[in-house]
Amino acid sequence: MSNRRAEWTEGGSDNSAGGAGSVPSVNTQGAAAGHANGGARQGSQKHIEKVVLHYLKRKGYRGAENALRSDAKLIGQESTLGDLAQAFPGSEVGSDASVPNWILFYNESEEGNPDAYNQSYGELRRWIDSSLDVYKHELYAASYPVFVHSYLDLLMRGLSGKATEFMKRYGSDHIVHHGKVIAVLKTLTTKAHVEENALSRLYRDNKYGIRMTRVGFELLLAFLQDHHYTLLMRTVNQHLNIRTVDGGAAVSSEADADVGITGHTQSQLDHFNGQDIALGSVPLDPFVRDEVERTLQGEAGRMVKDATAKEASELLDTFAKVRQENAASALSADDAMPMPPPRGVEVAQQIADLKALRKRVKLGPAALPSICMYTLHNTSSSLTCATVSDDLSLMAGGFSESYVKIWSLKNEPLRGFVGTINPMSINSEEDVDSIREKTSEPYRKLVGHSGAVFGLDISFDSKYLISCSEDKTTRLWSLDTYTNVVCYKGHNYPVWDVAFSPQGFYFATASHDRTARLWSCDHVHALRIFAGHLADVNCVRFHPNSKYVVTGSCDKSVRLWDVQRGSCVRVFTGHTGSVDTVAISPDGRIMASAGEDQTISVWDLGSGRRMDTLTGHTGPVYSLAFSQEGTLLLSGSADETVRSWDIKRSSSASEHPIVVQRRADQQESAPDAAATDPDAMDVDGAEPNGTSASPKQPPLPSSAEAKKRDAAGIWKAKRTTESEALLKTWRTKSTPVYSLMTTKRNLAVAIGAFTL
Repeated sequence: MSNRRAEWTEGGSDNSAGGAGSVPSVNTQGAAAGHANGGARQGSQKHIEKVVLHYLKRKGYRGAENALRSDAKLIGQESTLGDLAQAFPGSEVGSDASVPNWILFYNESEEGNPDAYNQSYGELRRWIDSSLDVYKHELYAASYPVFVHSYLDLLMRGLSGKATEFMKRYGSDHIVHHGKVIAVLKTLTTKAHVEENALSRLYRDNKYGIRMTRVGFELLLAFLQDHHYTLLMRTVNQHLNIRTVDGGAAVSSEADADVGITGHTQSQLDHFNGQDIALGSVPLDPFVRDEVERTLQGEAGRMVKDATAKEASELLDTFAKVRQENAASALSADDAMPMPPPRGVEVAQQIADLKALRKRVKLGPAALPSICMYTLHNTSSSLTCATVSDDLSLMAGGFSESYVKIWSLKNEPLRGFVGTINPMSINSEEDVDSIREKTSEPYRKLVGHSGAVFGLDISFDSKYLISCSEDKTTRLWSLDTYTNVVCYKGHNYPVWDVAFSPQGFYFATASHDRTARLWSCDHVHALRIFAGHLADVNCVRFHPNSKYVVTGSCDKSVRLWDVQRGSCVRVFTGHTGSVDTVAISPDGRIMASAGEDQTISVWDLGSGRRMDTLTGHTGPVYSLAFSQEGTLLLSGSADETVRSWDIKRSSSASEHPIVVQRRADQQESAPDAAATDPDAMDVDGAEPNGTSASPKQPPLPSSAEAKKRDAAGIWKAKRTTESEALLKTWRTKSTPVYSLMTTKRNLAVAIGAFTL
């Protein structure tokens, strides 16, 4: 799904002259130079102490001032900043003599030579490589923002050649987790580029969050201080927001340590994630409740007891249980989202949900879902998004040619109404049929956008479709007339995603303008603007109770927004790449997110903590879906697989995991995995329920065979660790999986486009 939107563009340790007991050679010229340099350093230190003394005096810190005078032996010595400025070249300090400028000059006079960054950062990387394994993950994570700012500092000082050399030498260290950022940084070669580029400004204007253990943090500071790497110390102080983790547990991975840029301090993040949130279910409307009971009681009380009456009686018992569960977990009337008065369609939908509940297959590790895969052929890479209606009657796809195409999954003609309907003239189904279009085609094309269509969703009753586009607009389409009903304008840039609320009255959009917005179908202007992300908002989903909206962004974070207040109540950090998809469990307690970093993070919405990190995919993850019980998670990816995960299971990695990924440029020459894998999923059929709780791993090739394959260019050397939570992998036939959903009966539906 790479075409769904444009790419985001935005000196070592001290060495003595000789070892212990050695006889140093005599060099009078060198000795004189050493004495001169030592005297200069002592003079610089005295000047710094005087500057600090002047600062303490100006602020009125008498006790600290007297203590510094005594310790530094500055009693009786009075100097102004103007007097001190004469001790150093004016071009170095600048016209604004201040404490920050003096400290800055001191650092650059000590270690500001052109090779300082190469030397100090090189020593830092070598030290990390030789450190204990238990601390390597967090130290590597901390070295990434140090690398970025060292490179940007070299460019800002006009040292383009040194910056290029620095990037070539150390850039490959961070390709795995930050390849996209490194690719953008390589295009920056001058000071003007740094000042104008959106990505560099993002890094320069915000602190980069890192999570470290207290011991790891102290080790890093001790190393920098012992080796007098003042440039790196300044980078850590100015551009890193390090949070020390309590307890002795080590950070388990670089992803756990990498918080990223959130635009907030750690105290602000703690405040966000400490707010109370209401995750209860939507209270059952009294009108719907009474109408459902009346309808079912009427069918159950028939004089002639048939199958329909028996089913209605059983549905009444099921409805009683649903009401009891709803009463125990439902929101209060004050907390619930305001909704328009219910219509008859809500009653029919509630009865349909009860029927689906009775026939639902309970899923778990021992009972995996059936998956129906819909594959679109001959799309010429123009398909950008796809979705299926809840009742599996319609499928819709958005295309880069600015149109939406709808197919009937029942292979029935899609016939819209030809004009205005007069209810007084409708007496039978034949009358309704007579005012429909005369067509036999099981598909329709909706034309109205003037740019690529990036997002689609169908309302719960299959009456409306919402689409968003590169043309900055969102359009509401009637699936009765197959015409555009409303065009919503408000975003300033392309709109990447759109989603209906579970009740269908509200919808939300996500855009390149770094905002998400809340809309209602009966207003042409946005009701709320959710601003806070630092980059594109890629995806948006409603919480099952419609009280909250979840957004994922290119800034590698996920946020939970309160719809009524319009404020952020949770910030989830830890991804090392853009977040492209999110999903919330039906009970509203758990959220999953995934994207370019090929991992899936599972979060507890109540506490804001990460429960698990699921690994195994070898390509970006495009779609996520929970089972109706919330025990299984399904994921679809660019690696042409659908995977099921047990989110209740321990997240430790398997002992001998191996996933071999084929080269993209060798797809045609490599044997198709789906053709030889007995677990491969037929793109035109449905996979029966699985019976094994553990995935089948491909046989481990011998070293000679592996070398031969690598030499032939068929197999990629990259291996990905698979989480123990992975239950099964279904492989498609050259079909990246763009969309996933689970029906009320726990049937999984996947959509993709066949690629050559």
